[in-house]
Amino acid sequence: MITVLLVDDHPVVRAGVAGMLAGTEDIDIVGEAGDAAEAVAAVRARRPDVVLMDLRLPGDDGVSATARLLAESPATRVVVLTTYETDADILRAVEAGAAGYLLKDVTRADLVNAVRTAARGGTVLAPSVATRLLHQVRRPARGTLSAREVEVLRLVGRGLSNAEIGRELHISEATVKTHLLRTFNKLDVSDRTAAVTTAMAADLL
Repeated sequence: MITVLLVDDHPVVRAGVAGMLAGTEDIDIVGEAGDAAEAVAAVRARRPDVVLMDLRLPGDDGVSATARLLAESPATRVVVLTTYETDADILRAVEAGAAGYLLKDVTRADLVNAVRTAARGGTVLAPSVATRLLHQVRRPARGTLSAREVEVLRLVGRGLSNAEIGRELHISEATVKTHLLRTFNKLDVSDRTAAVTTAMAADLL
């Protein structure tokens, strides 16, 4: 039997989720909580296998609640169930230890499967969330390029040759080439055009 705790500050939402899971032979809802403090106390008392966690809660948010309850019960699996899917929300939840991230328009079948998957130790992500997360992983982090590398790349974007860039920045052509090679490596590209395009897409230029 998979034990589940529902965490949401809206009783009607908790009732709706409980209704979606009702009648599933291997899932048992062992408690509900309306805020972070209640969630941590409930986890401490009941040690559920899975917590379905909303992100927007009174006081501490769902991300903070996730980190706190996992500190209390590391074996518990937290699956975020929310209406929000911004990049920042997704990354914060994953970094806090969430095993999954679902949106509240999830179907009953997908919710049941998600609970089962999380209880087995798997990861569950809504398709749109998985796409956003993959984009974040693939995109170079802001600040990966040095100030000089950004300067060189900006001049490349203006169509200047290595020799012209060297004269503009008062450095040798060999130094320009070195900066470009390092930039190619950091951005995982093989030519000047791809470097400029990738850097622009990542808001590095």
